[in-house]
Amino acid sequence: MSDETSAGDTTSTSRTSARSGPPRGGLDGFFKITERGSTVGNEVRGGLVTFFTMAYIIVLNPLILGFAKDADGQFLGGGDAPNLAAIAAGTALVAGVMTILMGVVANFPLALATGLGLNAFVAVAIASQMTWADAMGLVVLEGIVILVLVLTGFRKAVFHAVPSQLKVAISVGIGLFIALIGFVDAGFVRRVPDAFQTTVPVQLGPDGQLSGWPVVLFAIGLGLVITLWVRHVRGAILISIAITTVIAIVMEQVLSLGSSQDNPTGGWGLNVPSMPDKVVDRPDFGTLGEFSLFGSFEAVGAVTAVLLVFTLMLADFFDTMGTMTAIGAEAGLNDEENTPPNAQRILVVDSIAAAAGGAAGVSSNTSYIESASGVGEGARTGLASVVTGLLFLLAMFVAPLVNIIPSEAAVPALVLVGFLMMQQVKGIDWDDLEIAIPAFLTIVLMPFTYSITVGIGAGFLAWVLIKVVLGKAGQVHTLMWVVAALFLAWFAIGPITGWLT
Repeated sequence: MSDETSAGDTTSTSRTSARSGPPRGGLDGFFKITERGSTVGNEVRGGLVTFFTMAYIIVLNPLILGFAKDADGQFLGGGDAPNLAAIAAGTALVAGVMTILMGVVANFPLALATGLGLNAFVAVAIASQMTWADAMGLVVLEGIVILVLVLTGFRKAVFHAVPSQLKVAISVGIGLFIALIGFVDAGFVRRVPDAFQTTVPVQLGPDGQLSGWPVVLFAIGLGLVITLWVRHVRGAILISIAITTVIAIVMEQVLSLGSSQDNPTGGWGLNVPSMPDKVVDRPDFGTLGEFSLFGSFEAVGAVTAVLLVFTLMLADFFDTMGTMTAIGAEAGLNDEENTPPNAQRILVVDSIAAAAGGAAGVSSNTSYIESASGVGEGARTGLASVVTGLLFLLAMFVAPLVNIIPSEAAVPALVLVGFLMMQQVKGIDWDDLEIAIPAFLTIVLMPFTYSITVGIGAGFLAWVLIKVVLGKAGQVHTLMWVVAALFLAWFAIGPITGWLT
């Protein structure tokens, strides 16, 4: 596969060229770069793009965890004031180490970092009932439980029990989900402030129309990345991020837009793209090791603690399955059953990452669907993950430099990759209602509920239900019965928790 093709036509060519080259030695042989139809240049660019698309987590995770108080009124990291620097350093450290491990052990272009949604659940629903150390101990326990399920083969067996076309639906749904993430993070799509009194939950801009220069930058970036992509320019996504970041810096210098916290309709979403006072700073690892493995059982009781672990586990369990399927499909690496290579190794690393995030005091780490942006840039092997991981480790020291890239400059890549993943929808037989309805629910509920897990759960339950009402219960794999029952319990976790407590 030529470099030009890898940058501009991954959906049509990568699937036929992957695993087409002769095996080689050294770095190429270890990562199977040529064998998978890639080049070192593609892998480095893909790793860079994935990092820039994910770098926001270094800023966002401290904002989610850092301002929440635990049951004792303390902030994460200890003390009476937020310790955002320590959370940022811990976030970058775990993301870097685990992403490198994913690249070396699983040889898969998949990056890991603190899971969004999971971190908010930990901050709002868990830490408010106990100390931060107890809450992070629950996260460690959840990671250990998932690791045991992986090592016993249960997690992989469940993955193989899922119908192939339902796996395709998961990939398509995730594509729409990350496209929506891109539009929302750019301020192009916004929540309606009085959502319970209007007919729609979201709208264009803050008041039904676009507002502010940051969204203009997003539009420029989206137009630029589309232009570069359709013209098959190598490094299209990376070039777009770099150019729009420069434009953003100029915008901020001229217009002084500031943060969206101070300027809700016209400020930058996460990072204000101004040149930092210093480029290098010493990291603070104050959150590392701040966890109590079983303290939560004493704080809230065994029943509540177990239910909290179960909730965390189920989200982690299926998010990664959907993510790795989508990434493998987009890279053209999946086999006939739509299963990515080294699936067991991918799941082992992801499980370790969940526990590592808790042990470092930064919440569960999981696989990131934003890795698809690197795949879109040509990444096909674990070398891209190694590059991304090294950049995360470097970001511990150069966080001020990372912070100049606004989300509005990075998220156009997510919209483009969402389109690429959407193209897989043709792999679903829409005339077969037995698969079409579950696939539809899987696809639409991921963006509609802002949750990969909800989409997967609804699709699984619908598939089992249809088989039962058609008298085809015998076609349902035993593990699908188990998973459906678990999802049924998960959807009802609120009422169950209230009843038991």
